[in-house]
Amino acid sequence: MKIAVVGITGLVGREVVKVLEEHNFKEYELIPVASAKSVGKMIQFFNQKLSVISIEQALARRPDIAIFVAGSNISLTYAPIFAENGCVVIDNSSAWRSYEHIPLVVPEINASVIQPNDKIISNPNCSTIQMVMVLAPLHKVYKIKRLVIATYQSVTGTGVKAVEQLEAEKLGQPAEMVYPHPIFNNLFPHGGSFEVNGDTTEETKLLNETRKILQDNSINITSTVVRVPVTGGHSEAINVEFHNEYTLSDIYQLLENMPGVTIVDNPQRNEYPMPLYVKGKDEVFVGRIRRDNSQPKTLNLWVVADNLRKGAATNAEQIVEHIVKMKKN
Repeated sequence: MKIAVVGITGLVGREVVKVLEEHNFKEYELIPVASAKSVGKMIQFFNQKLSVISIEQALARRPDIAIFVAGSNISLTYAPIFAENGCVVIDNSSAWRSYEHIPLVVPEINASVIQPNDKIISNPNCSTIQMVMVLAPLHKVYKIKRLVIATYQSVTGTGVKAVEQLEAEKLGQPAEMVYPHPIFNNLFPHGGSFEVNGDTTEETKLLNETRKILQDNSINITSTVVRVPVTGGHSEAINVEFHNEYTLSDIYQLLENMPGVTIVDNPQRNEYPMPLYVKGKDEVFVGRIRRDNSQPKTLNLWVVADNLRKGAATNAEQIVEHIVKMKKN
């Protein structure tokens, strides 16, 4: 089976290669794809050195599965062409997420929405993935009424140039400004671009994608996305109001039973999830689990995950595994 990675030289693309190696995709043929300026670069995959090719050349190779990590414009243009050639496209951009007929998938939650004839499947936004991993088991039991979210997002979510800006500013060197402000020793409530209603595009993604994955448009959601000078992962402070009453012991039990979720919650020992310690890990980590005593049926959570792993590459790899199983059946 042939797997193309479109955008393989970027931060997420490189992480996809690592994840495929870690999950033993040795028997698969990897097709490394990137923009014209990266064509000819060498990519290591297991013991092979592979030359990066153009997207047009990749089409001619007729991959069975393509993981797109090259941005919305590339996905909108080329994903349908790959799909017409019989390839299943897993798209990491926002291009297809809002389309009703395109599955938006976090495999631990809703892999069952993927149908055998689906040719384009969307990976949700990184912040959405880690949040719904924790919320999905709780929603099933208590039904979420309202979410108030503040995210603290790593510069890796913006890409290589943002990491380079942070590193240059640390050293006091001139930097290409990806952000409208310095990011070293700073943070700002700005993710994506601003919309007419005052929200940013990142905040709108949290709203629409959460409702779609949990299949509940009645959930009220408000959020503030903050960019912070870290590289390990995204953190989220989540306030959850339920329709039904809960007990903390049951909340712990539900989260302990959720595949891919790890509880780190021992305040007496100063133990709680932090981006520094989740880097390179596939799990979603949750802590500071406590009742909000300011109003009934409300819970506070702190959720952290590596946005390049479960927030992107690992989630895509899990979708690939699901598709491979479907094809075998």
